[in-house]
Order: sequence, then C-alpha cells, then structure tokens
Amino acid sequence: MNLILFGPPAAGKGTQAKRLVDGRNMVQLSTGDMLRAAIASGSELGQRVSGIMQRGELVSDEIVIELIESRLPETEAAGGAIFDGFPRTLAQAEALDRMLAGRGAKIDLVIRLKVDDEALKKRIAGRFAESGRPDDNPESFVIRLNAYNTQTAPLLPYYQGQGKLVEVDGMGSMDAVAAGIDKALG
Repeated sequence: MNLILFGPPAAGKGTQAKRLVDGRNMVQLSTGDMLRAAIASGSELGQRVSGIMQRGELVSDEIVIELIESRLPETEAAGGAIFDGFPRTLAQAEALDRMLAGRGAKIDLVIRLKVDDEALKKRIAGRFAESGRPDDNPESFVIRLNAYNTQTAPLLPYYQGQGKLVEVDGMGSMDAVAAGIDKALG
C-alpha cells in the first residue's frame, strides 16, 4: 500500500508515519528528513538546499523527485510507502503518479490531517524552543505554512477527484489521530 500523509508543517505527519512504520512495516519517505540528512552529510545536495530550507522556501520539484525516485525500490521491497511531505505541488503529484505507474504501482490512499493554523504556530514556537531546528524558527514556519496553503492545499481536489482523499481531525490527541488513521486504512 502506498499512502500519502497530507497536511501543513507541524501537523503531526512525521509522528503518525513513524507509528505506521513500526506497526505496518512500511517505509516512510519524509522529504524533510531526507533533505535534513543531506544537509547534515555536507553533501553537494545538502549544500544546495541548506539556504533554501533555512529561508522557509520549498526545494525545487526536480531535487525532491530525484530523492523520492531513488528510494522507490526500498519501498517496493517493504510492500509500501508512506509519503510524508511529498507531493507538495500538482507537478510533483503528477510526477509521482507517473513514477509509480511505471513501476506497476499507485497511490492507494491520501490522509489529510486537518489542523488549525494558529494552533500550529504555537506548536512550532514550542518545538523551536526545544530543538532549535533551523527550519522550525517561527518566521520560517509562517513562510512554510503560507507555501503549503497556496501551493500544496490545491492538491486536495486532485486526490479527491481520484476518490483517494480521507480527512482525519489532526487536532486531537496523538492516540485519537492514530485511531482516525487506522479507521481510514481499514
């Protein structure tokens, strides 16, 4: 099964994806984690994306698609992927559909975590105070949230039109959100 966890930054996608990885042996493809790992490695790619992420801007489709495509054999061996933070644009969604179709696969389900923007801003301020993660600073977060709302949220009709979109209240407790996701997965 290939699943997309959809929602703005700090909605809890990563937390829920890790739970699904542990419980269902799926592979989590978090573009954020993959990009942060590239930065930490000091690789050429990491150097290219470091400034982009610190400014709260979105990394180009070409780079993100290249990262995802490189991990598809691993997801196939595991029996499925959880896409977390990808796709972010219609072009990425269409590229993902083409990549998967070329491998005889598809996206089976898109779970949208519905959250409140103001609550997310408070959540991210606390997370930044704890971790100091550069892309979690409140100013960058507002830019990331606006980018999500203008560039990524328009993907909802794309997946709704395919009959793949399920919405889960992302403002509940971690367990309540998990129960909503489990119900959607059947």
